[in-house]
Amino acid sequence: MLLQTKNSSIFNPTLETLLSELGEECNTVLTLLHQLKLSNLSNDQKGDILAELVGSITHLHVHTENLPDLIGDELLQLPD
Repeated sequence: MLLQTKNSSIFNPTLETLLSELGEECNTVLTLLHQLKLSNLSNDQKGDILAELVGSITHLHVHTENLPDLIGDELLQLPD
């Protein structure tokens, strides 16, 4: 995992989990965006992809609501 080294976390566990989940959800969004670019999609397929995209974007919005504060806390803990 990118945020861990030798059994120790670089960030507090909550932030580490949220960043990991953020990366996963961003990958989902990118996958859906790439699928939308396919030229041979049926209208049903486009509708399904768009519906999944709305769900992912909504999840990202809710998921990241407090993330700036947690990142800010980590920034404050960094040595000058």
